[in-house]
Amino acid sequence: MSQPDLFVVCKNCGSEVSPYVTECPYCGQRVRKRAPKLERSGEDEAPRPKKRRRPKLSRLRANEIEGIAPDTRPTATIALIALSLLATLVFASGSLDLHEIGAVTLAFEQPWRYVTAPLVHGTSLGYAFVALVAVGVFGTMVERRFGPFLFLAVFFAAGAAGVAAAVALGGVGEAFSYDDVFGANGAALGLLTAWLVDDRRAARAGDDRGNDLIGVFVFAAVLALLPLAVPGASAAAGITGALVGAVLGLVLPRLTRL
Repeated sequence: MSQPDLFVVCKNCGSEVSPYVTECPYCGQRVRKRAPKLERSGEDEAPRPKKRRRPKLSRLRANEIEGIAPDTRPTATIALIALSLLATLVFASGSLDLHEIGAVTLAFEQPWRYVTAPLVHGTSLGYAFVALVAVGVFGTMVERRFGPFLFLAVFFAAGAAGVAAAVALGGVGEAFSYDDVFGANGAALGLLTAWLVDDRRAARAGDDRGNDLIGVFVFAAVLALLPLAVPGASAAAGITGALVGAVLGLVLPRLTRL
């Protein structure tokens, strides 16, 4: 690196002046057009690497909740509801009876019926409407937040556990005596409590999503009271499904961070 001269001589008066001035301080004669550039001590010759700009996320749109993709279609929820409606139509047509389309009966307890029973609602259109609307509402929110596979895991885990609990209590006294267990009241309550536990956990962590919980409790009350109106809707299935969903609501956020 070239170093500047210690001094320069003014051609007009012959005085030694600083190399960092453009005019002689003694006679005013212009010494040079511009002063040399000052070099910083210890500065490396290599150019500094450019800082990479960190990508920024776009702002949340109106009515958009952080962690949820509002434009994502809940395909698993839609497919599950469509499958339940198809089972109802097949049963209503008389092609298959309640047991042949997957309901659990205490007379024969094949293990696969624990999975299919939540999809069967028999001839009770009111039961199907209430249960499937709840599955649609809370299944959509669970699927958008955690994905389709975890949504299906919650639905079938809560539904199957509820059916198993109802079957286990089926022979305990006349108060619990019934012939068939079917319907998605346990699975729907499992989805509801899974979503509710995750929502309350987020609120305690400072991420209040501003959800109206009155409608949630209304859904929970209606689902819990379904066994009083529909013989196939078991109270044991509803309670067990709700407990399974609550446990999964604590586990799901950890699974999505893996």
